[in-house]
Amino acid sequence: MIDYNHEMESAKRAAHLAGDMLRKHFGKELIVDARSAHDIKLKIDKQCQQIICDALATDFPDYCFLGEEGGKGGEIEWIIDPLDGTVNYYYGLPLFCVSIALRVHGVLQLGCVYAPMTGELYTALRGKQAMLNEQPIHVSPRRQMAQAIVFIGHGTHDRSGEAGIRRFAHISSQVCKVRILGSAALSLCYIAAGKLDAYVEQSIHLWDFAAAQVILESAGGRLEFTPHTSDALTGAVLAYNGLLPIHEALEPSS
Repeated sequence: MIDYNHEMESAKRAAHLAGDMLRKHFGKELIVDARSAHDIKLKIDKQCQQIICDALATDFPDYCFLGEEGGKGGEIEWIIDPLDGTVNYYYGLPLFCVSIALRVHGVLQLGCVYAPMTGELYTALRGKQAMLNEQPIHVSPRRQMAQAIVFIGHGTHDRSGEAGIRRFAHISSQVCKVRILGSAALSLCYIAAGKLDAYVEQSIHLWDFAAAQVILESAGGRLEFTPHTSDALTGAVLAYNGLLPIHEALEPSS
């Protein structure tokens, strides 16, 4: 069995390097590369991805890169989101993170998610215990929807927005609380740590959840991904603690 401990240590270092830069510039004037009606691209996104790629390539020069800011994957690839929660970051909300995953021959092997403003480092190797700052974490034991806190993703750049609003309204009466966090990776890590219970998103990119998927599943949770595209880079995600009757709760009322 292949040991990916060396890759994990490299991912941690890279995540901290990018996180340090994000923390240094947090709350300061930022350069906007592109802006749309509901999204924003910052220069610091690309800068952080370059920091991560440079750090990882030093240790693993033959590995490929796939990420939000470009790159081309391969048989062994790092999947990177240098700043998950860009809009939060731009508006001064401390809910964002650095996300790094390793996929080998199509199988996710490690996940590393670092939230620089809170100092939370979520990590997991496939099949091993998920950790938060080197301490074991596990999903919540909640089995009843009435006790659950659920994240509902609300897309705006495609047709998933209206579906998200309907889903939000449908499930809100069944659960304790509904939240929209603005960072998919952090949402999944919070489920892994037992802080919250489920996450539903109709349209999401692979790099948004790849690292957190390893962490969530290693903490006892489940994630179901339904690709929208032939390259499986975009699709719908349903993630939860593995105990809630989330599928039934999401079914439309008759």
